[in-house]
Formats: sequence, C-alpha cells, structure tokens
Amino acid sequence: MKNWKDKTVYITGGSSGIGLSAGRLLAEKGANILIFARGMNQLEQAVDEIRSHSASGNQRIACLQLDVSDHPAVQDVMARAVNEFGCPDLLINSAGRARPGYFHEISYEQMDETMRINFYGVWNPISALLPHMKQKGGYIVNVSSIAGFLGVFGYTDYSASKFAMIGFSEALRSEVKPFNIQVSVLCPPDTSTPGFEIENRTKPEETKAISANARLMHPDAVAKALVKGIEGRRFMILPGLDGKLTWILKRLLPGLVDAVMDAKIKKIQNQKL
Repeated sequence: MKNWKDKTVYITGGSSGIGLSAGRLLAEKGANILIFARGMNQLEQAVDEIRSHSASGNQRIACLQLDVSDHPAVQDVMARAVNEFGCPDLLINSAGRARPGYFHEISYEQMDETMRINFYGVWNPISALLPHMKQKGGYIVNVSSIAGFLGVFGYTDYSASKFAMIGFSEALRSEVKPFNIQVSVLCPPDTSTPGFEIENRTKPEETKAISANARLMHPDAVAKALVKGIEGRRFMILPGLDGKLTWILKRLLPGLVDAVMDAKIKKIQNQKL
C-alpha cells in the first residue's frame, strides 16, 4: 500500500472532515476514490474537490449516496459499487457522529442511533465488502477516537460505540490475516471538522474542561497520519503528540490519567455549587 497509483479506495463519510481530507490526499497520490455519505449535494461538491486534487485525468473519482446505518441499503449500494467501480484495495470507514451530554440526558433513542451510525456503520460496509476483498486482499481502516480507548465524561454513548469498534477491529484483524487483509484503527483527537462544531453545542462544561488544553488537529493532518500509518501497517494509528501520549499514559499509568480528569471534573462541579 505504498504505491497508491490506480488503487481503488472506498471512503464512507467521505464528503466532509477526515474522510474528505483522506480522499484528497489519496487522489494526489494517484488513487481512484469512491466516497459515500447521506447528502447528495455535499457528496457532489466533495467529488469536485477531490477531483481537483487528482494526480492525473485518468483517475476515477465518484460518489454514491448511502446511510451506513441502513443494513439492507449498504448491501445493495456496495454490491453496485463493486460491480461498477471494482473491489476496494482500501476501505476507510469514516462515517460517524457525536452528541455529548450527561448520561441522564441521553435517551435510549440517541444511544440506539449512536450505535447504529458509529458501530453498525462500520460493521455493515465490511460485511458487504469482505467476501469480495477476500479474493484479492486489501486494507480496512476503521475511524475510532481517543474516546475509543479512554472513557470521557459526557461521551457515554459515543465511547461505547468507539470502544466497540476497537474490539471488533482487533478480532476481525485476526480472522482476515489469512486472506492478506490488514486492519487498522485510527484514533484521532479533537479535530476541526463540521461534526466537532456540532459536538460543542451540547458538550457539558466538565467535558470542555478535560480537553481545554488539548490541541485541535486539522483533518488534513489527521489524513496524513492515517496514510503514514497504513503505509507502516500499524494497527493503532494515533495522530498527533497528544494522542500518542494519552495512549501511552492510559496503558502504563491509568490511575494518573483518571486522577487528572477527576480533578478537572471536580473543579467545574465545585464552581456550580
């Protein structure tokens, strides 16, 4: 996966954020790009943007409208994609969303929707495409989050979905190795995407305090780390120094990480008294 010329890349959630940045970067390297998202207008704009970054006029840049949480629709659309575009060499599952809030404010309906978009939205495309990918090998990247290995105040439903993605990816990785398929997980920190702006509308003050000193990454920087991680065949891809440090501390000094977060949470809660 170090020579991207003529490789076929599928990107769910490819019309904005990290998915769009990955599409632009891989188009610059010569790959054919097929992006998926729910909004057709935004998809068409993203295709034009990605095409403008193509290395040559021979590359195929296209889109298909898709809700990744809809299992029957994913099966149908992915079958059409393989028939018209070819089996992917790389599948990037980048669709997702977060609606932070206190646990008691998160309804069952929101929890169900979060799991269907963030976790089933990974399971569904893989289940549709894996039979084809087994025939030729390939690469799968699932976009999780720092909140996928570190439970963060205000993200009970989101962390549940992103933790599930990492466990799923670890198990899947073992199963598909004999078919020459590599699996990686991307765990970006807070990133300046349209989705992040929406998150901030409902984010509890305690959650804001936890990440107050963290540097906000640009999606282009995350995409560069993603491609570098794929080329290095790393399972855990951790963009940015903050992400790498958090991963190390969580593994080696989990009590310290908890103590730091608890102190920030307590400070905000004392201010409310």
